[in-house]
Order: sequence, then structure tokens, then C-alpha cells
Amino acid sequence: YLRAGESAPGQKGNDDVVVADITTSFTLLLAIFFPACTGIMAGSNRSGDLKDASKAIPTGTIAAIATTAFIYFTSVLLIGAAVDGRLLRDKFGDSINGGLVIAELAWPHPVVILLGALMSTIGAGLQSLTGAPRLLQAIAQDNLLPFLGFFAKPSASGEPTRALILTLVISELGVLIASLDAVAPIITMFFLMCYGFVNLACSLQSLLRAPSWRPRFKYYHWSLSFLGLLLCVLLMFVSSWYYALAAMFLAVIVYYYIEFKGAAKEWGDGIRGLSMQAARYSLLRLEETQPHTKNWRPQILTFLKLNEDTMAVSEPRLLTLAGSLKNGKGLNMVASVLEGDLIDRAADRLAGQAAIKAAMKAAEIQGFAEVVVGPALAHGLSFLLQGAGLGALKHNTVMLGWPEGWRQRLEAAQAAAEGKSAAEAAVSLRQ
Repeated sequence: YLRAGESAPGQKGNDDVVVADITTSFTLLLAIFFPACTGIMAGSNRSGDLKDASKAIPTGTIAAIATTAFIYFTSVLLIGAAVDGRLLRDKFGDSINGGLVIAELAWPHPVVILLGALMSTIGAGLQSLTGAPRLLQAIAQDNLLPFLGFFAKPSASGEPTRALILTLVISELGVLIASLDAVAPIITMFFLMCYGFVNLACSLQSLLRAPSWRPRFKYYHWSLSFLGLLLCVLLMFVSSWYYALAAMFLAVIVYYYIEFKGAAKEWGDGIRGLSMQAARYSLLRLEETQPHTKNWRPQILTFLKLNEDTMAVSEPRLLTLAGSLKNGKGLNMVASVLEGDLIDRAADRLAGQAAIKAAMKAAEIQGFAEVVVGPALAHGLSFLLQGAGLGALKHNTVMLGWPEGWRQRLEAAQAAAEGKSAAEAAVSLRQ
């Protein structure tokens, strides 16, 4: 085995060797082992090319990670057994002229290790260049981020050429920085953010019991995904807390950009599903007990009239009054009734709901809009009075506009009381 400090020709003596003052640290070990895990998403990135992705991805991923971990751990034991302790503590490798210990041990020549490291680097780069452009193209084709639409178009052969060029440019920028210590924390943050969000999505889908989420892996449990999320966040802050905060801030910006500008297709937001579960739990809790007077809030059911021709709200000032009455508290339910058959007036019903929502937004009040179609106005009003709301979130106040033509109706009623004929009263009523 090799010994540190031997006075071989061309080598430095013992007195010139700088000895490391510490054996190791968690951050150092993380920096050494973490690259072995960065390819864990390779199978998922190329899932479209797999014959049976649900079987191949977990089997291949676990086998790859287990193989890599075995090689890493056995390398530690073998190097410890083959290299003198003093050489291992040689901080800069001056005792072997700054060479590589593994290269010195390689057979038949040290260049074998150099070629192996070169091939491994090229292989990892090619793996990223095959997976990342396809992932970028898929995101662009789904229109999640509209500004990436340029990269959605594939080449004539179906390859993501535009996304590949962008990936090459980003990679070259990392090379031009010419400092692995400066690039590594940034890359680590994005990898950990990716793995953390995958774990978060798996945990949420399991907790929400989404019908579309049916993992077939035998040993899967949501707690493992949640533990993975916590470990990813912990490693982000252990590696570099300021890079971790910057990465989280960037993730929040992207999330809100997708929420307001992107996501043309509805994929089912896990956060929205969590809100639905929380609302369901709260409604069931409210249903168990009667509300106390201290918790009473005005929950107003406001009836609006829609213009039969334009489906516009006839009296939007009722919404302003309803918002003033509840003063930002309680629940607003705004409803209207259309006379006729539901099949014939389905389009009018949707247009009426959109008009009511627009009027509510203009009046700066929050609530729910509903339009029902019935054979008569009285039937629709009766249905809304009895069926509006859900559970404890039912209306306790009803507000509607003053009826049109009330003065004529009042005069007709007075005329009938004064003894006028029924025909005259009817004429007055029609007027």
C-alpha cells in the first residue's frame, strides 16, 4: 500500500505535507454522496419510452440507487484498507505529487481511472441532455408556463431540438463559470426542490384519496413521501440556507405565475384538493352542533332579476346593499330565476351566472352565484328558499328588490276595495 511522506525521488518529504485538521463533516459527505442520487428521476423523465412504466420505474430506480450506494460504501472500506492513514489525512495530496489515490492503485495504469471519470462525466451529461429537453418540451406543450411556448414545437423527427439547444446553453453557462464550488450549490437546490415537490405531490394525493391516484408499488405509504419532503428541505438549509431561501422564493413566484397566467388545462391542483378536504371537514364539524349566538353571521340570499334579452343584472345596487349589510362577514348567496324549460334555457342559465359573478366582482363582494330554471317564477323562488346553501352554510336572511309596478298594483287593490268592477280592477292591474 501507499505511505505518506516517503522520500521517493521527485516527491516531497514528511515535513512538507499539510495534514487535514478534521476527519470529515456532514456537508462534505453530502457533497460526495449526493451526486449518486441526482439521476433518480431518469426513469420518470423517459417514462413515455418505457413499455411498462409502472413496473420498470420503481424496479430500475431502486436497483440503480442500491447499486450506487453499494459501490460508494464498499469503496470507503476498500480505500481505508488499501491506503495508509497518513496519506488519507494529506490535505492536498502533496506526498504523491498531488495525484489521485485511486489512480495510483489502478491496474494496469493510472490513466484507467482518468478515462473512467471522463466516461462517467460524459454519460451523466448525456443522460441529462436526453431527459431534461423532453421534460421542458412537455411543460411547454401543456402550456403551464406560457413564455415557454416556443420550445413546445418538436423537430421533423419528433425530437425536442429547441429545448435541447436551450439545455446546451444553460450547461455551457455553468461550464464558463469555471468554479464547481459556485455551481454545485445552485444545482443542488434545484434537484432538492424537484425531489421535494414530487414527495409533496405524492403525500397530498394519498391524503386526499384522489381517485386518479392509485400507486401500485407494494411498499408505498404517504408517510415515506412526507419524510422525503422533510429531508429535502432539511438538506437544502444544511447545504446553503441563503440559496435555499432564494430557491423557495423562486418556486413561489413560478407557482403564482402558473396559477394566474398559465395552466390552460386543468390538471387537478393538490392545494385546491386540500382546501376541499378542509372545507368538507369544517362543514361536518359545523353540522354536529347548533351555532351559538356569538358565532351568528348574516348569511344573505339575494334575489336578482336578469334582463331576458341581454342576461344582464337589472339592479346591481342590491349587491352593494348586501355587502354593506354583512360588512365583510358571513356568506353571500346571489340567485335568480328564469322561467321556461331547462333544456331550452341552459345557455341563458350559464350566461346569467356569468353576469351575476361579474356584478359581484364589480360590487367587491364575495359569495356564490346560482341561476335556476323553472316553469314559473314562484316555483324557482320556492326551490331557492328551501335548497340554497349547504349544511350550516344556509341563508338566514332573504333580500329582494321592490317589485316593479307596485304603484299600479296598489291602485288596483284600492279600486277593488272601493267597489269597482273586477274588469276595471284588472285593467288597472295590467297598466
